[in-house]
Amino acid sequence: MLLKPDQITADRLSEIHGAAEAAARAIPPAFPLDATVAVNPFLGQAGEDLATAAARLARVAGTPLTRPRADYAARIAAGRITDDDLAAALAAQPSARKAAGLDSLKAHADQPAGAPRALPTVADLAARATGTDWPAIVERTIGLWAGGHFDRGQALWAPAPARDAYAAWRDWATHDLTPEIAGLAGFCAHVATAPDTPERAILRAADRLGINGAAAETAFHRLFMDLGGWAQHARWLLWQAEQAGESDGTLAGLLAIRLIWEEALLAHVPEIAADWAATVAAHAAPVAPGPEEVLDAVLQEAAERAHQRELAAALHAPAPAPDRPALQAAFCIDVRSEVFRRALESLDPGIETIGFAGFFGLPLAHRAHGSDVVEPHLPVLLTPALQSTSHAPPRQETARRIAARAARAWGRFKQAAVSSFAFVEAAGPVYGPALVRDALGLWGKAPAPDGPAPRIDAGLAPQAKAETAATVLKAMSLTRGFGRVVLLLGHGAQVTNNPHESAYHCGACGGYTGEVSARVLADLLNDPETRAELPAHGIEVPADTRFVAGLHDTTTDHVTLFDADGDQADGLARVRGWLVEAGALARAERASHLPGAGADDLPARARDWAQVRPEWGLAGCAAFIAAPRAVTAGADLGGRAFLHSYDWRADADFATLELILTAPVVVASWISLQYYGSAVAPRVFGGGNKLIHNVVGGIGVVQGNGGRLRPGLPWQAVHDGAGLVHAPLRLSVLIEAPPAAIAAVLERHPDVRALFDNGWLHLFALEDGHVTARYRPGLSWARTGG
Repeated sequence: MLLKPDQITADRLSEIHGAAEAAARAIPPAFPLDATVAVNPFLGQAGEDLATAAARLARVAGTPLTRPRADYAARIAAGRITDDDLAAALAAQPSARKAAGLDSLKAHADQPAGAPRALPTVADLAARATGTDWPAIVERTIGLWAGGHFDRGQALWAPAPARDAYAAWRDWATHDLTPEIAGLAGFCAHVATAPDTPERAILRAADRLGINGAAAETAFHRLFMDLGGWAQHARWLLWQAEQAGESDGTLAGLLAIRLIWEEALLAHVPEIAADWAATVAAHAAPVAPGPEEVLDAVLQEAAERAHQRELAAALHAPAPAPDRPALQAAFCIDVRSEVFRRALESLDPGIETIGFAGFFGLPLAHRAHGSDVVEPHLPVLLTPALQSTSHAPPRQETARRIAARAARAWGRFKQAAVSSFAFVEAAGPVYGPALVRDALGLWGKAPAPDGPAPRIDAGLAPQAKAETAATVLKAMSLTRGFGRVVLLLGHGAQVTNNPHESAYHCGACGGYTGEVSARVLADLLNDPETRAELPAHGIEVPADTRFVAGLHDTTTDHVTLFDADGDQADGLARVRGWLVEAGALARAERASHLPGAGADDLPARARDWAQVRPEWGLAGCAAFIAAPRAVTAGADLGGRAFLHSYDWRADADFATLELILTAPVVVASWISLQYYGSAVAPRVFGGGNKLIHNVVGGIGVVQGNGGRLRPGLPWQAVHDGAGLVHAPLRLSVLIEAPPAAIAAVLERHPDVRALFDNGWLHLFALEDGHVTARYRPGLSWARTGG
């Protein structure tokens, strides 16, 4: 039976809008600079394996997803990737298009792969036909508008707030003569007559461009990728809205904007119609990996198996623990902590370190001293459940706010269109000494925190205090054997003139430092009311145990202790000495990997406003280990492993195991895959060159003076100028727990399971410090021999 016209319209609408929704979900979110957290750039491809994702992203972005084959060939020739690694990776590859055998695989590894090419947009085809660089014009004009529209307080003159993106762009574009000056006559009128909603505009454009249902998803995905970081920022707006139980239509607006450009260019250059029809037909073909993508996926897995082999050899059966540690120090699981933990433990056999997510299990929404801005100090996957504040008494709080407003007003005066010129002429000489001081890095250490200590807003009842404390201690596997001093060390990074500063802070704290979480937890655990109620939860904390909060500066390896007066009486003098010694050892190790650095230079690099590599951040991250510290103690893991303390024998219902797999493991995978994407696909998923960055709207950076927003990590964060410092490997997750318990958690969390089933993460079970099983897709395990 033939469909009625209204049915055809409804079906077409559903088909096109469904494709637009799928394309939008294929885009990862990009968090703004004030609280940058790592995001998995392949978040939208979690349901596909690496080879399929490579085929998809080759089509829509023209980017490879693995290293050049010459890198693998060099490692094979050097013996770092063995024949056993290659054979095992080949056997694990399910595709029928894989190499016929080991000899064929090695022969193809010596042959360079062709560079992938994205299917062209109408703008690309128009540029070839006319010689006018239409993609650059589209990128620059959209970027100029988006920088103002999405501004988060950087611009002095901002457009009307809270306007719908599509409507705001139409108002802008009907007055922007740039396209017409470039030769696109009638563009302003074309925009003025466009449909009044993005949904209608998308449907009209799809009809005019001949985009059918089969082609729509990757055709739209192609345009989103063309928008770069602007699309990813819009995806973040949707992420934020959905976290609050709402929705956001910015992505639809951006797609409509880009499609209106395509409509106009196809009408302007009609001779490209045949080429565009062929492109649509190519988009309509199913996404499937070819032999080249499959080959590269096998080589990538072989490289990861080589690392897994080395990692397994470094682990060992746990040694007996001391009766009572001289010091216990809990660090964030961040890979940078591994170096400091190893250095600290080397100073005395009575020192024990613990690894736990840097928000210390407290889902805080925090308001800092002098501010009502709510800062979520927890992983972005979670929702705050506790309110904390550092607000002072009213008089002190008011003084702080007045000072902050005066500083903002002075800054705006210096930058305003008229006053800025007179200001430079009149006050320039006064700033000479400050300019010299900052240029030479003479301003010393970062200022110490001022204002009151953070605290839970409105407090908690004694039972709630104890319940919260018990939950955290159990998740840390710290329920017995308490030392006299237990350090709770968050982390942050001291850097200068670095737009990506928050990316160096704690990802588990939402891109803020871990100071607030550490101080709130220490206060909670020292509270007499908490201590009195903890035995009801099966936890006895000795009366002489003191929890002390601190902050580990990962750039300088200096540790600041908070609320720790009375050094001699409390035995903290020796602890401080250990921390200083451990910092010196850690600096010496890290300096050997930083270009042009010496151990004594690292504090100066943190103050150098021209320094593009103050530290390596989490470059090199390759493993996540959840096991008792004794399994990894003494092993040099090179600052490449997230170390989470976990004792499954104390986890009766495996609730802690579930928490680890669904939160820290996922956060670590986002970090690992962001570094992976920035290393193998820097043009698409990388932040570009730090030397020519300009901050736009407080959102992100562009290269030069406009154009595409650049998400991801700057090139200098993964490359030392001669080669990659970050080896792009998918994360290997090693958990000491029964395989059946691990599989049961994955079965309850299909989104997490998909990461392992599709190879975005590798998973291993440990037993007494030895790898005994490898996870296989479908909730099965392969024994490894232990």
